[in-house]
Amino acid sequence: MYKKLVAEQIYPHIQQYVTLDEVESLIEKPKYVDKGDIAFPSFTLAKHLKKAPNVIAKTLAEKLNHPLFEKIVADGPYVNFFLHKQEVSKTVLTTVLKEGKNYGKVPLSQGENITIDLSSPNIAKPFSMGHLRSTVIGNAIANISEKCGYTPIRINHLGDWGTQFGKLIVAYKKWGNEQAVKENPITELLKLYVQFHSEAEKDTSLEDEGRLWFKKLEDYDEEATHLWEWFRNESLKEFNKIYELLQIKFDSYNGEAFYNDKMEETIHLLQEKNLLESSDGAEVVSLEEYSLPPCLIKKSDGATLYATRDLTAALYRQQHYGFQKAVYVVGHEQSLHFQQIFNVLKKLGFHWANEMVHVPFGFILKDGKKMSTRKGKIVLLEEVINDAIELAAKSIEAKNPSLPEKEEVAKIVGVGAIIFHDLKNERMNNIEFSLEEMLKFEGSTGPYVQYTHARACSILRKGSSFKEAAALTGLQDEHSWNVVKLLIEFPSVIEKSFINYEPSQVAKYVIDLAREFNKYYSHVKVLTEDEQIASRLALVQAVTIVLEEGLRLLGIQAPKEM
Repeated sequence: MYKKLVAEQIYPHIQQYVTLDEVESLIEKPKYVDKGDIAFPSFTLAKHLKKAPNVIAKTLAEKLNHPLFEKIVADGPYVNFFLHKQEVSKTVLTTVLKEGKNYGKVPLSQGENITIDLSSPNIAKPFSMGHLRSTVIGNAIANISEKCGYTPIRINHLGDWGTQFGKLIVAYKKWGNEQAVKENPITELLKLYVQFHSEAEKDTSLEDEGRLWFKKLEDYDEEATHLWEWFRNESLKEFNKIYELLQIKFDSYNGEAFYNDKMEETIHLLQEKNLLESSDGAEVVSLEEYSLPPCLIKKSDGATLYATRDLTAALYRQQHYGFQKAVYVVGHEQSLHFQQIFNVLKKLGFHWANEMVHVPFGFILKDGKKMSTRKGKIVLLEEVINDAIELAAKSIEAKNPSLPEKEEVAKIVGVGAIIFHDLKNERMNNIEFSLEEMLKFEGSTGPYVQYTHARACSILRKGSSFKEAAALTGLQDEHSWNVVKLLIEFPSVIEKSFINYEPSQVAKYVIDLAREFNKYYSHVKVLTEDEQIASRLALVQAVTIVLEEGLRLLGIQAPKEM
């Protein structure tokens, strides 16, 4: 908010050497509070002016003046700006209260579509903790992109095709029980899937049978198709229970199978452009100029691959949604695959392929090891959510037994704790799964931020009778100033979070704001009846607005009571 103001003050004095945008990009936040609120380093100007940076800083500081700055001083090579606390806090608090949940909007787009490929679990397998990351990171990116002016289109590209379904059909025909599958579909199908891999280690001919049944499925064999549709429908019912708990909705559930009748068109397009080459009986697109291995389009037996599907899906989505950006929130082990896809599209001459982004992330670990469906070592997300809600209910019962709607609040806290535990970590980091850590009411947790929001709401309820007691005059004590400075940063945090596809920046920000507010609350008596009570209550209200909005961007609700 004030970086631009500083840049505009400095620019007229140095405009022959740098642009206004360059000046703004150089502005930074001083490491230490006593060095001011904003700093401008003079190093870049030294080579143009042939002067020492500290001399340049001193000259600039003497020329600058603005009513929103208490003082502007040179400190070595830096020009340090001290904001006028009372004036700035009054402006910031008035802005947050006026804009409400719209505060923090960044106009990076005029409503253009951004497709976001997220969640995308495999059907006939349970929704495990391993699927959580793509789901919640993708949903947060969608929310943040909307805050930046885009229209997000959430796509659940279901894993509903591939040789694993041939294997599952074999397993069901050999060891399955129709009644057992009907009663508990996902659990039974998982058992069969794990059993297949266990038996295939002893009898390798099972792998051939699996491939044979998948070929039947590709050829629309009646029995294979019937079993596949049954597995898919039962899976979707189970997945939707999870999505309902997480409060995530999708614009499309078109999975891999949706593109079965559209891939020939993609292969024809590649042939037209003379991009297909033969390699050991398979058909590939060479990506030698990008220093990448060839992209495999069709196997020697004629079967299509993930690449063929993802190319077809990209073409379909561009045609259908006219996206400006396309984001794929998929684990880092798929990085090479997406590099190949994007570069094949570039070779086809589609300029929009430059706006396609793979957003990778690390694993969720259990006892330091990656969770694996194949060996049955998974933690079911629905069970984790239910356990989290139960633990949250116990904590709420102990803290506030007379709380109305305890069950609903426990659900909000339990689900929020799981989402926050994921999103507070930079997405490329692996995360150790720990329910106890997630649900702590202190530390860097979702419940801590939610509890801070509820506490601030409680102060507002108690102070409602004082609200009109005095005009908003602004605040100048150190504790309120530290909160105000964080409120100023909210829009730039959202912008950085979107540009880097990094929701952890918003999560870390709400933790910082909650901590700073709690310090403020422990040092300042908000409800003291004096001429500044309206300003203090405005500060509390601004904090509730920004905490609630920050949590919403992460896909988390903020209860008013806890």
